[in-house]
Amino acid sequence: MRARIYQIPKNAMQSGKAKTDDWVLEFEPAEARRADPLMGWIGSADTQAQVKLVFQSREDAVAYAQREGIAHVVELPKARVMKPKAYSDNFRAGRTENWTH
Repeated sequence: MRARIYQIPKNAMQSGKAKTDDWVLEFEPAEARRADPLMGWIGSADTQAQVKLVFQSREDAVAYAQREGIAHVVELPKARVMKPKAYSDNFRAGRTENWTH
């Protein structure tokens, strides 16, 4: 049983950073998912794949995994790079790019 610990990323429909401070401990699937012969629904007998634990900090998630003896991998989030922009830069005299509408 192996788990991965990661920080929830901001989704594409989100402009702010709400609900992105939490860390998640999620188990890797132990077996492949397959189609049920009767109904055709996709599923598996692995119940750990349904478990998703949310923690307030990375240290809490790692401490829980170590305390419970769960092998884990921590995935650090990429640093967010923000370029400061101003509307007035569109009309700057020394602008190098073409101005388009």
